[in-house]
Amino acid sequence: MHPQRKQRLLIIIFILIVASLAAGLLGYALKENINLFYPPADIAAGKAPVGKAIRAGGMVQEGSVVRASDSLKMRFVVTDYSAVVTVEYEGILPDLFAEGEGVVASGKLGEDGVFYASEVLAKHDENYMPPEVSDALEKSAASRAEKQEKG
Repeated sequence: MHPQRKQRLLIIIFILIVASLAAGLLGYALKENINLFYPPADIAAGKAPVGKAIRAGGMVQEGSVVRASDSLKMRFVVTDYSAVVTVEYEGILPDLFAEGEGVVASGKLGEDGVFYASEVLAKHDENYMPPEVSDALEKSAASRAEKQEKG
């Protein structure tokens, strides 16, 4: 093989190795930072990973908000009307957070089944529902209707 061809081949191989390594590192970094949405029914069914960053959402159950008297810690229940998940959060909630309203929480599911939120997002006006929450509620309603037809 001609020396110049050999040098070009080595350069191309080097570029391919570096590009593959960069793509692999990028994929690994994105995999670590992705947080998927799980409705309460999936969390209650054990489909959500424990200890991994995820998002959970649904409607805040009426009468479920309990605030600590000595800190910013609070507990509330999120439902999709077929299952419920207890959420614990410490911090200042959005102004539009209210019982009976849609909410999406980011955080981690604990071994005890409680969702420990690091961030809570509420809908921004009376007409808006986060897409993940509205999809989860629609699926839950369809599932309940299907069970009623069978039963």
